[in-house]
Amino acid sequence: MRKNSLNRRQFMHIGAGAFAVGATAKFTLLQPHLLSAAARPVAPSDTIRFASIGTGVRGCELLEATLAVPGVECVAVCDLYDSRHDAGREAVKKNVPGTRNYREILDRKDVDAVIIAVTDHQHRRIFEDACAAGKDVYCEKPMSHTVEDGFAMVEAAHKNSRMVQIGSQRVSSILYAKAKEIYDSGKLGEVTFIDAYWDRNSPSGAWVYPIPPDASEKTIDWNTFLGDAPKRPFDPVRFFRWRCFTDYGEGLAGDLFVHLISGIHFITGTTTVAERAQSGGGLFHFKDGREFPDLIQTFYDYPNFRMTLRCNLNNDGGEFIGFYGTKGTMIIKDSTLTYKPQDTRPRPEGYSVIGWPRKLRNEYLSKWEEEHPMPAPLASRVDEEAEEYTVPPGYSDIPDHQANFFNAVRTRKPTVENEIFGNNAAIGCHLSNFAYFNKSIAVWDAKAKKIVKG
Repeated sequence: MRKNSLNRRQFMHIGAGAFAVGATAKFTLLQPHLLSAAARPVAPSDTIRFASIGTGVRGCELLEATLAVPGVECVAVCDLYDSRHDAGREAVKKNVPGTRNYREILDRKDVDAVIIAVTDHQHRRIFEDACAAGKDVYCEKPMSHTVEDGFAMVEAAHKNSRMVQIGSQRVSSILYAKAKEIYDSGKLGEVTFIDAYWDRNSPSGAWVYPIPPDASEKTIDWNTFLGDAPKRPFDPVRFFRWRCFTDYGEGLAGDLFVHLISGIHFITGTTTVAERAQSGGGLFHFKDGREFPDLIQTFYDYPNFRMTLRCNLNNDGGEFIGFYGTKGTMIIKDSTLTYKPQDTRPRPEGYSVIGWPRKLRNEYLSKWEEEHPMPAPLASRVDEEAEEYTVPPGYSDIPDHQANFFNAVRTRKPTVENEIFGNNAAIGCHLSNFAYFNKSIAVWDAKAKKIVKG
């Protein structure tokens, strides 16, 4: 140890900043936005009237969230399962008409917008019909079931000049807004790697939902549910646990990766698709006839950074995104955001010179000190300090996301998570699944608008 010891002056030169960086983080409780779908009070004649097409788990969550948004009114609900009509009415706390046929809703002149909260494989058809009928669209994530579907949906929105928002609500979160502020400030330096995961460990988290006792071919429009998917006998497991099957959903990529991708695209300002992806994983625990893995990890190549995503249904790891830059690290863990700067000021090499003779080592250190004069005592402090942010107890970003959509409907100003944004995020899900099922690198051919083997 004595051979590599530094004198007091060298220690003070190197260590002052490190001490400052290690200080306790500054803590901030973020304040929610004042929810409003308009910049001023809304007159009854200016109320936005909407209907929800799909009133399952997610549809009801969205309906409940709209209760916090002023100036909007639900006027109808639609679902292929009759009991969900009552569930939708209960969620919106209003006795509105219910139907199995979404076209009845699109024919109504008093409907300005629709929420599409159905299975992934039904998104395109309902989305295109809604746009053609002049309705603005809030479409649940992932936007598309296939690459082709996504581009057709973008075209429909543009052709009919519709306002569109896709349902990855992290884009509207006050926590993610703060993360974007830090990222845009340059405090992280150059970010070349992003790591994220969303892990759950419960049957519910793995979509093993209970089958309602009244589920039958009488209460469910099974043939309409199948749509363009392969025909098969009535199967309530496929109806209620549809995310498990490739005919209707996108598995973990479509359920959870899309949230992570959307959040990362929002924070980094990414407006493109990953150039290629490699996936690994497997089906380890939930061997219940499903077709998707319960563990998947994908490595993405973006033009300016690399990114890994993981979802594991066999461990309760929660939600995490880490941004690793040359000047600092930013972590989002569940409802908390932390930023930790790095002390990147010049310092003499202390490791490799261990193998130098004392004379050469002292000459090196003396020269280094001449070329790097000690700063004044007050200037030795690192300007930045660690920061920590969290949201208030009970905060939800779902009402914020709903408010942003209805504000777009009223102002005709596009949302952040519009059809282009949503399509890019969905393609990230398709890349992951393509790589997993084909056991090959998935390459995005932007010119051809398709995924090919690498």
